[in-house]
Amino acid sequence: MPRSRINGNFIDKTFSIVANILLRIIPTTSGEKEAFTYYRDGMSAQSEGNYAEALQNYYEAMRLEIDPYDRSYILYNIGLIHTSNGEHTKALEYYFRALERNPFLPQAFNNMAVICHYRGEQAIRQGDSEIAEAWFDQAAEYWKQAIALTPGNYIEAHNWLKITRRFD
Repeated sequence: MPRSRINGNFIDKTFSIVANILLRIIPTTSGEKEAFTYYRDGMSAQSEGNYAEALQNYYEAMRLEIDPYDRSYILYNIGLIHTSNGEHTKALEYYFRALERNPFLPQAFNNMAVICHYRGEQAIRQGDSEIAEAWFDQAAEYWKQAIALTPGNYIEAHNWLKITRRFD
């Protein structure tokens, strides 16, 4: 049984009802509808912290979804799960893949910057300031891209760029 039919969360149920109505109104193929159902179920599982189930749904959605824009959001969400699990290398890979399909995902650039900044902090703790600076420089580049896409967002990142004199 699809997760959307068993989920007791009011917001998820409301989203499912609206999504089902839209799927009936908007002309879509059965494959697109099925892909969306897996994506929706993946988001629901992810929001509940059921990452293994979410990944299964996202992988199935990726198998069915052909639209690059829609695939970018599936890949982004897979990246989020790997980030949450501390699998930063895998997360970066999925964020890159999402951006290849949709270069207008500021949240992917931000998450990549956060991972790079974290790795820079790890390098400092290990006493490797040269590696740390390289990670911080990479974080700065990603944050600049996120800020360029959504001026006014990522205020803390903007301030960090200014304080560290990495903002052009």
